[in-house]
Amino acid sequence: MGVCPSVEMLQKLLEEFFSRNLMKFGYGRGKRIRGSVVIMKKCLLDFKDVKASILDRVHDFFGNGVSIQLISSNPPDSGERLGVGKLEKWTTTVTPSLTAEEIELRVFFEWEERMGVPEAFIIRNNHRSQFYLKTVTLQDVPGHGGSVHFVCNSWVYPVHRYSYDRVFFSNKSYLPSETPEPLRKYREEELVNLRGNGVGELKEWDRVYDYAYYNDLGMPDSGKKYVRTVLGGSGEFPYPRRGRTGRKPAKTDPCCECRLPLLSLDVYVPRDEQFRNLKFSDFLAYGLKSIVQALLPEIKSLCDKNVNEFDSFQDVMNLYEGGITLPNEILGSVRELVPWQLFRELMRSDGRQFLKFPVPDVIKESKTAWRTDEEFGREMLAGVNPVVIRRLEEFPPVSKLDSKTYGKQNSSITEEHIAEHLNGLTVHQALDMNKLFILDHHDSLMPYISRINSTSTKTYATRTLFLLQDNGILKPLAMELSLPHPQGDHHGAVSKVFTPAESGVEGSVWQLAKAYVTVNDSGYHQLISHWLNTHAVIEPFIIATNRQVSVMHPIYKLLHPHFKDTMNINAMARQILINAGGILESTVFPGKYAMEMSAVLYRNWVFTDHALPTDLIKRGVAVPDPSSPHGLKLLIEDYPYAVDGLEIWSAIEKWVIEYCSLYYESDEMVQEDTEVQSWWTELRNVGHGDLKDEPWWPKMDTREDLIKSCTIIIWIASALHAAVNFGQYSYAGYLPNRPTVSRRFMPEPGTPEFKELETDPDLAYLKTITAQLQTLLGVSLIESLSRHSVDEIYLGQRDTPDWTSDEEAAAAFERFGNRLREIEEKIMMMNKDEKWKNRVGPVKLPYTFLFPNTSNFYEEEGLNARGIPNSVSI
Repeated sequence: MGVCPSVEMLQKLLEEFFSRNLMKFGYGRGKRIRGSVVIMKKCLLDFKDVKASILDRVHDFFGNGVSIQLISSNPPDSGERLGVGKLEKWTTTVTPSLTAEEIELRVFFEWEERMGVPEAFIIRNNHRSQFYLKTVTLQDVPGHGGSVHFVCNSWVYPVHRYSYDRVFFSNKSYLPSETPEPLRKYREEELVNLRGNGVGELKEWDRVYDYAYYNDLGMPDSGKKYVRTVLGGSGEFPYPRRGRTGRKPAKTDPCCECRLPLLSLDVYVPRDEQFRNLKFSDFLAYGLKSIVQALLPEIKSLCDKNVNEFDSFQDVMNLYEGGITLPNEILGSVRELVPWQLFRELMRSDGRQFLKFPVPDVIKESKTAWRTDEEFGREMLAGVNPVVIRRLEEFPPVSKLDSKTYGKQNSSITEEHIAEHLNGLTVHQALDMNKLFILDHHDSLMPYISRINSTSTKTYATRTLFLLQDNGILKPLAMELSLPHPQGDHHGAVSKVFTPAESGVEGSVWQLAKAYVTVNDSGYHQLISHWLNTHAVIEPFIIATNRQVSVMHPIYKLLHPHFKDTMNINAMARQILINAGGILESTVFPGKYAMEMSAVLYRNWVFTDHALPTDLIKRGVAVPDPSSPHGLKLLIEDYPYAVDGLEIWSAIEKWVIEYCSLYYESDEMVQEDTEVQSWWTELRNVGHGDLKDEPWWPKMDTREDLIKSCTIIIWIASALHAAVNFGQYSYAGYLPNRPTVSRRFMPEPGTPEFKELETDPDLAYLKTITAQLQTLLGVSLIESLSRHSVDEIYLGQRDTPDWTSDEEAAAAFERFGNRLREIEEKIMMMNKDEKWKNRVGPVKLPYTFLFPNTSNFYEEEGLNARGIPNSVSI
């Protein structure tokens, strides 16, 4: 009776057999190249892959596993079939484990010096399951004198999932016209594959980048309550394009795409755009609270009846000091509705407390400093929405709304309202001295106020005037709260003006006025400053780049790190955040009109205005000054966002100039770059197609156009997003400081509400702003969005030092990192300098949102309110 050989023995015999027989096909006559292949190890938690993993071992047993075929940039004419290798020890090394881990496999190739340098390879996965290919490195390549690196970072599915070969290119950059002829067809074919054919529903293994309208937010099949306007493709509601999924149309409205089940996060994006395992687990861990509370109506219904009001500010503090005690009936229902693991996540150890949150930075040092006028003004310059404040150029403020439709909308603030607060100046003196500034949400919101107030929300369109004092602090002078005329919009606005007061019922009214202004600012921040101006506008750039610019292109290598995870987080947002009945509609005052409003305001989006110097000048907070380091002078010297932002902007711009100058010696080279020209044409005409005829688009005829455009893209994706995102929990995690909803109007004298304001101003304040359930949802969401991932890659960093073979490009990038480290030190020094009042403020919260985080000073992830990730990654 024979002995059954082990898998290892059979594998060794098979290797010897193939080694002997490869000689017959021309293998073995050259030098042997040793290669290392880094892949992501399978995770046992990926249950659907268990069966496939077993079959993979069988395939390897019979020698039909994963193979790599090298492609030379200068092959010989003989057509000899050299350069095919099989990954070794797959069955003994790539075994499922409890965590997703990186492992290194070996591969060998027969290669001769006359074959040239391998600069691409085709990989064939004959297994039944996919794997994540990180890198391939070829060592001791004949005639090359070193290693050849391939940075892959891609999921490779079984060969039967593709109608083409999976090809990867080395880290060497080529402009299209400079591409070696043997690589040219692979370069062109790969772009064709990534574009797809524009039809059919896309599956997880598809690698297609394509465009669609925002027609997947509504759920018309669920009733009129969930019908939403299609955004994009029309003059009335223009919008940037999002990634196409190809899902079938809704039954009741063929213009809308059908939606996935509410709790599903399996929205199609190209597989390589999906979160990696570590990032996805982070997202789930910190997002579970908001997802479950928003999407399970049973929990919402129960909470509405039992925990919908805060009775005091201590009730709010209990969110951070002890959580909320729930009645047994709710605890039982929650336990029945959610999995046990999630139930444990939601509950504290005593089993009764629900949702205890970290203490937001704004109340760590003082529980009341947020209420001061000084802090209110400071947050316009160093808070989560420091991109709206502008200089007042004429008094009283004027409206740009069409007077035929909206009547008189100019401000009703008079000099008498503010004279006693101008520190002895007249209005005209203050204007001439550039000391008057305005936070103006009037024109943005007035067209929607009537519709918004027809719901449970009761709010105003607001204007707020500030005086810049000699110590750099912005002092609020007056707040104007406006409503449409009750007889119709065309009759103009009905406005009330409120001025500062510190005590009595007047002080309580002033606090409420600030709350209404902050509600406006919170909604504008989430919808426009954050979602529209970073998340939404960047997605078309990602799609166009992948469709039209090869991975071999130097511009692809420049921009690609700034696109990481954006399509995935945007897809999840469409599924659970900005959709009909989603978290945003439940927690931010415009409610079901939120996304439609953002489409109307997208009409005013100007790509070139997002160059930081241009933005600051346009808002009147800076003036050109050729003698200054950044070419302009800030009119608010102590403006932390602008001060730190200009440093970061200049560092990015210098890096892009140095990098692009390595590859483009003239404007003609830009004009003759077929991929860059196709990229820019498609971006304008399709990706941002609703604004394609705007005159402000760069023509992409010069190096200056290319440099400016790439700098703006990187700025938006990295620093601008960091400035408006990662400080959210620090300030808005405490909802009284940044309320997102107002539920009743300013109380009138003689009413019960006004009496309550006199006798219990705190209770009146809490009854006016965000309710308890909305607060739970909002704080849960903000906590998730404000966290840095453990695998975050920050500005000035790359995921591998081998991202390019160009030594000059690598040296320029190192200089970029060094500049960012110098900026870090400068920011830390300024935050310690007490003369800069707005960098810390009454709440003792240093401005660190534009801290690059390239050094080892702050490596911890989470709610650290500092660090600029490369991309819009959360």
